[in-house]
Amino acid sequence: MSVWEALAVCFAGAAAGTINVIVGSGTLITFPVLLAIGLPPVTANVSNALGLVPGSVSGAIAYRRELVGQGRRVARLTGVALVGGLIGAALLIVLPSSAFDMIVPVLIGLALVLVIGQPRLAAALRRRRERDGSTAHPDGGLALLAGMLLASAYGGYFGAAQGVIYLALMGLLLQETLQRVNAVKNVLGAVVNGIAAVFFLFVADFDWTAVLLIALGSTVGGQLGARIGRKLPPTVFRAVIVAVGLCAIVQLLLR
Repeated sequence: MSVWEALAVCFAGAAAGTINVIVGSGTLITFPVLLAIGLPPVTANVSNALGLVPGSVSGAIAYRRELVGQGRRVARLTGVALVGGLIGAALLIVLPSSAFDMIVPVLIGLALVLVIGQPRLAAALRRRRERDGSTAHPDGGLALLAGMLLASAYGGYFGAAQGVIYLALMGLLLQETLQRVNAVKNVLGAVVNGIAAVFFLFVADFDWTAVLLIALGSTVGGQLGARIGRKLPPTVFRAVIVAVGLCAIVQLLLR
């Protein structure tokens, strides 16, 4: 790896760490760069997953203020994320990369529809509960657990726009602000990347230089992303999520 290639990988890691904390989808920045410097697709994917772990942890720590009062919820969803992330990591080793090519853009598209319609959908759910006399589950219930399991499995497999899917599910099924939901998303992203990284250490090939460069960049990016993300009003935040998701769909379809 030349000096210029190393700088490109490090800057890509910083950009990915920043966008992962705000929305997710940082993989769409780092993965193409790793391919461009000559790494095989699976090696690039594995190296990317390992390198982004410090950035995810950095972002989760930076968002710790928004996690206050969500300990029980985070614990429940962390268990689901661990299982899902491990399943996804195993699928990456077993299945060909083309296995998810068709379903992933559709999945992200559905998540974007949920993000756009979340305020109206949430209001409709509240009105329905008021009519029925029922109350919302504080942690989203089984519907959220099942959705987060599938999203985490996808995250362990590839992870592009994983954060968008997390935000869509939690934004709809939890009665919380986007910023507090985003804080939980960052913790779960760290968990999924972490368990996938541990799995890959034993069963897959990776490039240590690329891992360290992405880790360095993403750690700095995680702190920067938290500063930016906190300042975004809900409407702007939602627009950023949709914009990133659309870019993810376009890139995946052109890949």
